[in-house]
Order: sequence, then C-alpha cells, then structure tokens
Amino acid sequence: MPRSKRAKVVHLTKTQKKGKELTIRLFSNIQQCIPQYPYIYVFGVDNMRNTYLKDVRSEMSDSRLFFGKTKVMSRALSSTAADTPPSTSRLSPHLSGACGLLFSPRPPAEILDYFYTFTPLDFARAGTTASRPFSLPAGTVYSRGGEMPLEDDVPVQQSLEPSLRNLGLPTRMEKGKVLLDEAFEVCKKGEVLGSRQTSLLKAFGVAMAEFRVMVRAYWNKESEEVTIVEEAKGGTDVDVNVDMDEGFDGIEDD
Repeated sequence: MPRSKRAKVVHLTKTQKKGKELTIRLFSNIQQCIPQYPYIYVFGVDNMRNTYLKDVRSEMSDSRLFFGKTKVMSRALSSTAADTPPSTSRLSPHLSGACGLLFSPRPPAEILDYFYTFTPLDFARAGTTASRPFSLPAGTVYSRGGEMPLEDDVPVQQSLEPSLRNLGLPTRMEKGKVLLDEAFEVCKKGEVLGSRQTSLLKAFGVAMAEFRVMVRAYWNKESEEVTIVEEAKGGTDVDVNVDMDEGFDGIEDD
C-alpha cells in the first residue's frame, strides 16, 4: 500500500545550502572591486573575533573588506578577466590561513598605522598561548584574583564556589567566604591553555587574547607592484617584491 502524502513530516528547520551561491558572489564582488580601488591589502588575523572585525568594517566605511575561502579569493585576483590586471595575482601567495582582502582608497601608511594601534583584548579560548602567568594568592578568593588592590576588589560570591571547584580550583568555604589554603597557579607564560584554564581566566576577568590584524602585503594600482610588509618590534618595515613566477597553487582554504 502506498504511503499517504498527507502524513509527510516537514521539518521547519531544514534550510537549503548556499555554499556555491556564496562562493560565486565572493568571486564576483572581488573582481568588481579590483578596478575601483587604488590599493589591495592582504591581511592576517590573530585571535579572530567577529565583533572586532565589525569594528574594522565600520572604521573602513570607504573600503571593502572580504573574509572568505582563500582559494576563491586567490583565483579572483588571478583571473584573466579584462578588468583584472595580471599583477594582482602576485598577492595570491600571501593568502593562507585566517586572512582576508581589503580594497581601499587609503594609502599604506594610514592603513598600517590603524591596524598597528587597533589591538583590543578579549578572553582567551582553548588552544591560545598564554601571554603572561596568572596565579591566585592564598586566602580569601577575590573577584579579580589579586589583579587589583584588595580595597578596590570584592570577595567571590559563595554561590560560585562549586563552579570554581569543578574547574580544578581547590577551594573551601569558611564563614561564608571562598578560601584557598595555598596559592594556585592557573597558567604559565607561553603555555597552551586548556578549556578549564580559559574558564578560570574568564571567571576572574583576565583577558589574554589580543585581536590583531596584520597586513601581509599590498598591491598599488599605479605602479602595479606588490609590497611585502614585515612587522618589526616598535614599527613596521616594508620590502618590495614583484616576483612574477609565484602562483596560487596549493593555497589552503580558510
């Protein structure tokens, strides 16, 4: 007996995949931007956070920013279309890992200075390398874990004690206060953080993840040259590279 179509279950949460559509749109938008802007920047991102990337988009309202699959961006820059100069393909070797493209009318000095100073801190996630050590002193546990003067801090609420103990903190209760019998090291500098450590750092308001955008290279429409950017301590140095032989084979997906 055939199944009744009236009894067919329809899942309201089912959605159609838009992967191919988004890929075509990304490719097309990049190609349209190439003849419109005098500079194309390839940038990498450390400690990616969408919130801060949106701040960059707002600040660069006169520019176009793309953050997508590296192979798609690379092929768009290496296209043989009439409006695509062949020199833009020299940016392709710099498209790998967490990176994006910025099309902008702003000169390199302004862009490099902005990204060099825009480094907001956020809470670290598992897998992040600790930028500094952090330990909790013995005695009453305070909300900032000894990061600020005691007269400006407040003790941890007793309702949080079970959660802290579940994260590996050897706490105990005494007269309504959360106590540590001895100092507890949460992390060392240079240590790769685990999920418990990042949860403890967040609980005590310790931010270690620095969101940072680093320009790797940029293309100048007037000269059709690609400049590789090398960041040095205390400033940013640049070196011109116009190697015509490098292609985009082997570039990894984002």
